[in-house]
Amino acid sequence: METSELLKKVRKIEIKTRGLSNNIFAGEYHSAFRGRGMAFSEVREYQYGDDIRDIDWNVTARYARPYVKVFEEERELTVMLMIDVSGSKDFGSVNMMKNELTTEIAATLAFSAIQNNDKIGVIFFSDKIEKFISPQKGRKHILYIIRELLDFKPENRNTNISQALEYLTNVIKKRCTTFLISDFIDKGSYADALTIANRKHDVVAIQVYDSRETELPAVGLIKMKDAETGRERWIDSSSSSIRRMYGEWWNHRQNEMLQSFKKCRVDSVSIRTEDDYVKSLLALFHKRN
Repeated sequence: METSELLKKVRKIEIKTRGLSNNIFAGEYHSAFRGRGMAFSEVREYQYGDDIRDIDWNVTARYARPYVKVFEEERELTVMLMIDVSGSKDFGSVNMMKNELTTEIAATLAFSAIQNNDKIGVIFFSDKIEKFISPQKGRKHILYIIRELLDFKPENRNTNISQALEYLTNVIKKRCTTFLISDFIDKGSYADALTIANRKHDVVAIQVYDSRETELPAVGLIKMKDAETGRERWIDSSSSSIRRMYGEWWNHRQNEMLQSFKKCRVDSVSIRTEDDYVKSLLALFHKRN
């Protein structure tokens, strides 16, 4: 992508997603993703209604009047975006491609994070770790992330979510909030790695998919191509049994994925390319409150 075209796209994404994060998500994000706990701030004189468990007995003895400790939330978080950049993300049939939707969701979450003074970092992955961007603050850092989201070219096209989660667990030492954004089309199992990662961090799964992936249209012979392996085959979509088998496969895959999230105690949301992702993210935030 040419530099001028890329900068225009970055600016367009910034205007849209920054507005959303400022006007809609700021309060919801803050309450849904809390800090690490409460930190001591100061002491003040006891007031009627204060919890006696907060009395600072050393200060109280010194001044012969009751004083209480005041605590504030340790607000600052580290937020990691885990972005699936495998070949299957280059698909879409209605409003946008899956990778375009992923970019908008990731940018909105990134701006929501810096609105709350949180650090934001990124892991791009396929069946290997394609790129790691260390967590930092600030608009300049966010714009760099958006440029990478728009213009990043992965070396590989397959998917290995388990490996990406293991990398997260090893490289990020302190507890962080992690948004795993993927279509979750992965031939391997990632449940064990997800369980381990979610014990150390707060992992949230965001599935991005297209409605055309859920069923086959009855249009006769069509050539199907696996976006990750490049393998092609002809399928007779006019066959009701083939369409039924495909639908059953999709439903089974979705149920397996959701059961994995439930077993691993990971909050999740599934967003189609034609959906209003704002409503979907708000529903996810409300579920966490």
